Amino acid sequence: MNKDYEKLTAHFDKSAALSMALTLSNWDSSTEAPKEAVELTSKYVGILSELYYHALINEDVEALIQKLETADDLTETQTRILIKAKEQFDNIRHIPAKEYGAYQTLLAKSDAVWQKAKAENDYASFAPVLSELINYNKKFAGYKAKAHGYDGPLYDVLLDDYEKGFTTQKLDIFFEKLKNAIVPLVKLAVKNNHLINKDFNFLSYDIDTQAEVSRKLAEHIGFDFNRGVIKTSVHPFTTNLHNKDVRITTAYYENNLESAMFSTIHEGGHALYEMHVDDELTGTPAADISMGMHESQSRLFENNLGRSEAFWTPLFPMLQEAFKEQLSDITLEHFVKAINKSVPDLIRTEADELTYCLHIMVRYEIEKLIFNGNADVNELPKLWNDKYEEYLGIRPQTDSEGILQDIHWAIGSFGYFPSYAIGTAIAAQIYAHLKTVMPLEDDLRAGNFAPINDYLKEHLHRFAGSKTTKELLEGLMGEDFNPDYYINYLTEKYTKLYQE
Repeated sequence: MNKDYEKLTAHFDKSAALSMALTLSNWDSSTEAPKEAVELTSKYVGILSELYYHALINEDVEALIQKLETADDLTETQTRILIKAKEQFDNIRHIPAKEYGAYQTLLAKSDAVWQKAKAENDYASFAPVLSELINYNKKFAGYKAKAHGYDGPLYDVLLDDYEKGFTTQKLDIFFEKLKNAIVPLVKLAVKNNHLINKDFNFLSYDIDTQAEVSRKLAEHIGFDFNRGVIKTSVHPFTTNLHNKDVRITTAYYENNLESAMFSTIHEGGHALYEMHVDDELTGTPAADISMGMHESQSRLFENNLGRSEAFWTPLFPMLQEAFKEQLSDITLEHFVKAINKSVPDLIRTEADELTYCLHIMVRYEIEKLIFNGNADVNELPKLWNDKYEEYLGIRPQTDSEGILQDIHWAIGSFGYFPSYAIGTAIAAQIYAHLKTVMPLEDDLRAGNFAPINDYLKEHLHRFAGSKTTKELLEGLMGEDFNPDYYINYLTEKYTKLYQE
């Protein structure tokens, strides 16, 4: 192995170790940490973050990257890792270390502030923190734009962090195309919703039994409990320390059976991606996966696979056995129609497959106004509510079910939301491809996920962030991103579901 590359990997190991410590702290804060721990833990997170910064950004790393750029003895994988390392270095180097540490300290506090604000329906208590988070992100995006000589929309800089190549210009076209296809289908669903009875979903379901079902669902799709755990949190999420330690959470509601089930399948899709990352990439900058691709796997498992009749054929008897009283008179056909029923809802994570991207459009348009316009933080709740009324025909009555519902802004993830829509469209594209290369329906009916996971691991997952979304899709199916697959999928599915 190239000696300089060996030296660079030592820096990777150091930054990965510090990253793991920070990730564990964030995981603990979101799952089990006591409330009074926030202030002091936030201070230590800030200190660790500065150490992490200096492990990434220093003269030795810069010199090694420059030297290795002209090396001719690196493997293809090492070259791709080097490209990602340089990209990471260039993205962070322009942020002063003190500001980076201060921002991380703020993030450690803001999560707890958001949780309390959401629980108490108190946006006013979160607004000052949100304003700080926005200002930091504007400042950091400005640093990056200046360093790269970019003078376009500031929001594009943030979008680039999550999915390269998707600018506001491209996303405006993408969302307009989705809206034109989805709105008529939503009208059809509203007109014919009487055809599908979903009352059974809102009966009382024991939380402990739900947790057992969630574990069985995770095992069914291939989640490896030797390398992962499931906990509960306010907002379901996935976090990974490395490919041998991937953690997911879900949230259980007594009067909503499907919520935890599909959160588990969704987060399980994320987890499988991380578990399947090649050992050579884990712990390096190339382990970071684009969010569009990441979300494609969670949405593929949750919706395209997880809401199909074939998926539930081997699982529905287990579900009926777990909840005999509630489901004894429910047929598989009735159940599948119910879990696909489309009803406009205020909560994004509870949204059905058809209306989901309308929720994303609301967030995308507000983020554009925040970073490309002059949106006032104090006016955001009204703006949010107005857009929900415009796009979904329903208006939040509280901020907890409105602007406070998502954790993303509280953890500084501005520009993340559009990747959900991009990923959802990619999921439909991959789903169409899978049906051409394997007996997908037969495998699902047999409860056999091994061929699906093996194929995805070989052609997508193992590469992590070492390849771009374009490279991954073209390598998989010889075609770049194409939202027509998603539009065709929704049109076919919901026209059939709601035919009289």
